[in-house]
Amino acid sequence: QLQASGGGLVQAGGSLRLSCAASGRALSSYDMGWFRQGPGKEREFVAAISWSGGSTRYADSVNGRFTISRDSAKNTVYLQMNTLKPEDAAVYYCGATVYGGTSSRDHQLYRYWGQGTQVTVSS
Repeated sequence: QLQASGGGLVQAGGSLRLSCAASGRALSSYDMGWFRQGPGKEREFVAAISWSGGSTRYADSVNGRFTISRDSAKNTVYLQMNTLKPEDAAVYYCGATVYGGTSSRDHQLYRYWGQGTQVTVSS
């Protein structure tokens, strides 16, 4: 089970750090990803990290502002979000997949999902 947390209300230009903690299952063998979904929109890829932590991928819209990382000892994945913009507002979901590389951008290939955490950015 994945538990996402850390969302909230922040002003544009501010920062948030999302966490995705796993219980009952080790994440060490999975690539992990963050996706987001706004009202009336499809789930959108944000960032992914390989099982080893050695490779990361980002959507163009967040590259340079967001950083994904993982702490295997804590069985947790993080998404540090800086310089937030109103268009970043959405429900953010973490997921686990056995597919790496470019496939980690495809939400349909994810096996496990967290419940989502709301990020609201005021202008």
